[in-house]
Order: sequence, then C-alpha cells, then structure tokens
Amino acid sequence: MTAPSAAGAAADEPTAERALRRERFGWYSYDWAMSVFNTSVTTVFLGPYLTSVAEDAVGEDGRLPVLGLDIPPGSWFSYVLSVSVVLQVLVLPLTGAVADRTGRKRQLLGGFAALGALATTGLFFVADGRYLLGALLFVVANISFGAATVVYYSWLPDLAGPDERDAVSSKGWAFGYVGGALLLAVHLGLVLGADSLGLTTGEAVRICLASAGLWWGAFTVFTLSRLRDRPVRDPDAVRTGTGFRQLATTLREMRAFPLTLWFLGAYLLFNDGVQTVISLSATYATEELGLEQDVLTGAILMVQVVAIAGALGLGRLAGVYGAKRVVLGALVAWIGVLLAAFFLQEGAVAQFYALAAVIGLVQGGTQALSRSLFSQLIPAGKEAEYYGFYEISDRGTSWLGPLAFGLTYQLTGSYRLAIVSLVVFFVAGFVALALLPMRRAVVAAGNTPPEKL
Repeated sequence: MTAPSAAGAAADEPTAERALRRERFGWYSYDWAMSVFNTSVTTVFLGPYLTSVAEDAVGEDGRLPVLGLDIPPGSWFSYVLSVSVVLQVLVLPLTGAVADRTGRKRQLLGGFAALGALATTGLFFVADGRYLLGALLFVVANISFGAATVVYYSWLPDLAGPDERDAVSSKGWAFGYVGGALLLAVHLGLVLGADSLGLTTGEAVRICLASAGLWWGAFTVFTLSRLRDRPVRDPDAVRTGTGFRQLATTLREMRAFPLTLWFLGAYLLFNDGVQTVISLSATYATEELGLEQDVLTGAILMVQVVAIAGALGLGRLAGVYGAKRVVLGALVAWIGVLLAAFFLQEGAVAQFYALAAVIGLVQGGTQALSRSLFSQLIPAGKEAEYYGFYEISDRGTSWLGPLAFGLTYQLTGSYRLAIVSLVVFFVAGFVALALLPMRRAVVAAGNTPPEKL
C-alpha cells in the first residue's frame, strides 16, 4: 500500500465533504418525515378525537369497560399512551442491539417506518365508537415510531464530530418543525373548511390522521436513498449471536458507565414532563379551556414555526455557553409554562397563544441539545443500543408523565391539577442534570469532550 499523493488527497477531500453533506441532508429529511406523527397525530388530533370516540362508546355509568375495569373517557388516551411506552421498554433496547450487531440500520429504519406509517394511515377507520381499534393502531404506530427513531438517532455520531453535534442535531429538529408545520397548515385548512367540502369535523380529522401516515412513509423513501450503513465497529457485538444476547451484554457493561446512566435518569425525568405537555396539551385545551379544534390547531402550527427559530437559536447559544447550561435554562422556562397553564382562563385564546409561543421557543432546543449531549456519553459502537434506552422517554413516548396526568385527573376530576402535577418532573430533572459532571462523563465513556459542554 502506498500513501496517496498530495494532489490525490486534495481531490478526495471535496468529494468526501460533498458525500457527508448529502448524507446529512438525508438524515435531516427523516426528521421532516416523522415529525408529522408527533405534530398532527399525537399532539393535535388523536388525543381529542380518540377521547370523543371513547365518549360515544361509554356505558350507562359514563365509563369505558376495558378488561374488567371502568375507565373515564377523559383518561383513555393518556392510558393508551402509557401502555405503548411500557411495551417500548421491551422493544426499543432490543432494536438498538440488533442494529449495532448487524449494522443494517437502513433496513431497520425502513421496516419500522413502513409499519408505523401503515398503522397511522389505518387511523382513518377509527369511528363510530371503535376506541379499541384506535388504541391498537396507535400503540403499533408509536412503538414503530420509537424503534425507527432509535436507529435514526444512532447515525448522529457518524455524521458529526463532538464540536459539531449540537449544531447538526438542532438543524435536524428545525427540519422536522418545517415539515410538521407545512402539513399541519394543510390540516388546519381542511378542518376549517370541512363544511364547505361536505365533510364533518370527524371525517376531516380522520383524513388528517391518514395523510400524516402517508407523509411519513413517502419521505422515508428519500431518507433511505441518502443514508448508508457503516461496518460494525464493535467486533464483540457480531460474536454475541442474537440481539437478546447483545442486549444482555450491554446491560452488564452499562454499569461501568454510571455517569451515562445518571444522564439517562435526568433525561427520563424532565423529558417525561416535556412529552406529556406535548402529547396532552390538546386534551387540556379542549376539555379544560373549552377551545375549539381550529384554535388548537392554529396554536400548534404557530409552535412549529416559532420552534424552527427556537431550535436553531438554542443550538447557537449552546456553541457559546455549552449545551448543558442552555438545557438547564430551558427547563426553568418549562416550569414557568406549567405554572402559567394552571391559571389560564377558560376560552382565553390570546393567553393560550402566548403560552404556546414560549413552548415553541424552548421545545426544540431542549430535545435537540439533549440528543447531542447524550451522543457524547455513548461508548463507540454502542450508539443504537444506548439510544434505545434514551428513546424510551423521547418524543411522544413518556409514560410516567401521562400516568401521573391521568391518575391526577381521575382522582380529582381537574385537568388544571393534572397539568400542574407535571412540575415535579422538571424540577427533579433540573436538579439531576445540574449535578452531573458532564466533562468527566464524556471522558469516562472513552470520548473526547467538545470545547463547549
């Protein structure tokens, strides 16, 4: 073997740079593809719609008979969300183990995205009291969403060095907000113009849910055309045989990285709060504040637009002050959001929009910077497996928060007390993250710390 000439190396460098930019664009595009599931399905339409379907199916006592239990329809969606995440606890880490062992990330991403897109499209058929069908399809879609996201996140260390990850991660989130905002704008027009199109509001919502599934599936095809698999970097992963064995090995090895586990614990706490606010804000707005679907959809659309600037802006702040400090500041803002939500007046559209704007500013940055922070704490070759544990409490997949929200409502009958009960997740997560020595945690994982952390 001979070293390449200086001229040849110079010629190869722009080619490699173009290939990296092309692959990064493909990576960004999956955020564009999948974000509509969070935005249009989980955040805006499915919660209120599935609640209304459940209300149509209640018995004489006003409760849903499920597995011998009597459940109030107002708690149905939060419980369904919690069930989907309990199942993800089993599926997501195993998905990561298979991805790291085989190196076939493109196939796994495509398979899970296709299954999730099909289940989401099938929500079109949820009507006439079929609340169980809606629950089943959403559970399948949400598990598939989480599994695909595990694989998607694991590309970040391959696409960006330690000092670039905050910016690359934030740009991916911004792409997601653009895609979510565009389709949500179409959905808003469809819901507002339902009467002129000869549709009921329920029919318009069902079309919105189905089109989100079609969008997710179609743009995933573009993503798969740009991303490429890498050779397995951990030779021990190949020799472990099955995904179950690889997962068991990783679980044993994780004890050697207590600071990485510390971050996961902090993230589990505060992200449960973030995800519950995102997932159940529509239910809170319609059931407690008495806001109409068009007001809610308009507010969520505004959040998507504001969040584009928020994600990019907080990403730049991270380059100056460090990602950890910026995330801590965002958590303080989240606490203020919940306290303000408790005092919102019924039917106060302007107040609701103002609060939504604050959420938009901090939402994307909180999640994008948490994703890039965690990438610094993963041992090389274990990216998908560790992101499997991370994704258990990532976008739209929290379970402690929805469970706390649902139980608080069931015990008190108050959505206001249910929403303010989530403050504990942000406070506990803030304290845990503030006490974590990030630079020491990065070094302990065998990685090089970025200049700003």
